[in-house]
Amino acid sequence: MLQGKVALVTGASRGIGRAIALSFAREGAKVIINYNGNQEKALGVKKEIEQHGGNAEIYACNVSDETSVKEMFDFIQKEYGTIDILVNNAGITKDGLILKMSEEEFQSVMDINLKGTFFCAKYASKQMMKQRSGRIINMSSVVGVVGNAGQVNYSASKAGIIGFTKSLAKELGSRQVTVNAIAPGYIDTDMTKQLPEAIKERILETIPMKRIGKPEDIAEACVFLASKKADYITGQVLGINGGMA
Repeated sequence: MLQGKVALVTGASRGIGRAIALSFAREGAKVIINYNGNQEKALGVKKEIEQHGGNAEIYACNVSDETSVKEMFDFIQKEYGTIDILVNNAGITKDGLILKMSEEEFQSVMDINLKGTFFCAKYASKQMMKQRSGRIINMSSVVGVVGNAGQVNYSASKAGIIGFTKSLAKELGSRQVTVNAIAPGYIDTDMTKQLPEAIKERILETIPMKRIGKPEDIAEACVFLASKKADYITGQVLGINGGMA
């Protein structure tokens, strides 16, 4: 479905980002695996893609640094000549109750999750508008829709992504560039593995399907939104959460 397309997936060295990169490659896309800290894991994703006959490249970049983001897109333009798909997946959490949350804990989450999405979409948009085609998929969260105690910073950043997505879709629609968001629920990743068992059990009780989501559940939706099958879908937020919201 994505044969020959050039796709950038941020935060693709693990978890949901890794699953998206692998799924895109299986569908024929050339994948740029963005990572910030763990080169070894990024190389592992690249190797797995290449072992299955796919095409992948890794690129280290802190998405909250505009200069670095511009350099990343300049590299993609030089090496591939285009950018067809952007998945803004990079994200962090620094949980805590608001009375104990520092400014740094609030701001750092906003910088990576929301400002990083802004920078990457900004530079992708320039190329996509010129070629009059493109797909931007932003990763929100169920907590950006319903909120969650102890996550005012993360929830605010993910709610911001929803407003960002709907607004950008209106800006780019006339150039045939679609912009959509996915709001995952409770997904089995390194981030959620750190939660205490008691909290995991309480979350499971809120999911009508009575199972934890898999990164592949999100990846398959990304493949659909990036494909021609989603040509007339833009400005939407797709909740993938087993019915919890």
